Amino acid sequence: MKDGQLKEFRESLLAWFAQFQRDLPWRRTHDPYRIWISEIMLQQTRVAAVIPYYEKFLERFPNVLALAEASQDEVLRLWSGLGYYSRARNLQKAACQIVAEHGGEFPRTKEAVLQLAGIGEYTAAAILSIAFGEELAVLDGNVARVLARIDAQRGDLRKPRRWRELQARANQMLARNAPGDWNQAMMELGATLCTPRSPQCLLCPVHKFCKARQLGIAGEVPEKQRKRAAVSVHLGAAVFLDGGGNSLLLPPPNGLTGGNTDDDVPSLVAKLWHFPTVAGDSEAKLLNLLSRRFQWKPAQIHEMKALPKVRHSVTYRKLTISPFLLRVRALPQISGASPIALRDIVERPISNLTRKVARAVISQLKSEKK
Repeated sequence: MKDGQLKEFRESLLAWFAQFQRDLPWRRTHDPYRIWISEIMLQQTRVAAVIPYYEKFLERFPNVLALAEASQDEVLRLWSGLGYYSRARNLQKAACQIVAEHGGEFPRTKEAVLQLAGIGEYTAAAILSIAFGEELAVLDGNVARVLARIDAQRGDLRKPRRWRELQARANQMLARNAPGDWNQAMMELGATLCTPRSPQCLLCPVHKFCKARQLGIAGEVPEKQRKRAAVSVHLGAAVFLDGGGNSLLLPPPNGLTGGNTDDDVPSLVAKLWHFPTVAGDSEAKLLNLLSRRFQWKPAQIHEMKALPKVRHSVTYRKLTISPFLLRVRALPQISGASPIALRDIVERPISNLTRKVARAVISQLKSEKK
């Protein structure tokens, strides 16, 4: 693309963005803290899902000091349901770094930002360009797809050499007088018009520069990645219930010792508060877990009832959970665990998987009362 064409490309894209950009809460600020929170939440998560979490999170943690001083349980509770919980843990770790090493002020150099937990090249470029106008070009999946179609590049964009070439191309095209708007415009174009399937080329403000469109291959670029084959996982979960309506959740591992679940249970279960869970969905396996890990004998169970199965999907894993309601006179005494009313379980930092199991049990109890 010649200099004159690149100038026209930039002007057309920025004018389109100014007129048609979505009204998103993180676009109403240049506060690096708020931009950082949004960028972390948006990783592998849809915009519509992020907005309510973003607003609630900032209401509770309006600045980096509030986030640094909060308990991890509270941070995870407000993140609960958003998934990929290592993001929340890294957010708080980075907040502590900012307070301890930068006096509570978000650092302004790329080198310093890259030292923060959970921040890589893309996130650093996004925050610094939008908040401070630093001349750094972002490269994510949306931007890579736009660039690949503009240059009609085939092949796997995620290969290291190709990704480096795309980053160089993004750097070359960057509108240096408005890097923040430019980066957001490129991402917006990829998210709304230059989408993976059925790109809306007729509405694209820069379609006349697109080689893939000219060749009639926009829908074929970039090369579609093969999806990982789905894996079926079967689990059993024990939901204790005493006479007072209290149940028991196990804490996540403390980093020094293992969790309280069976060793073969996926980490997506055990990284947050969870019901005692075992790989496999048989009553015998669950009883064995309770006996082996907690010295809890079947004779201490007043009633054990299998409930309808719960299904949940996480990336390529298709989970089927068999909840077992265990009525007991007294809850097990387990290190780190504490009684909690079944109806209050949603107040703990739990995954959607655990939330579904809790709802299934609550639904069963309501139907028994009718």
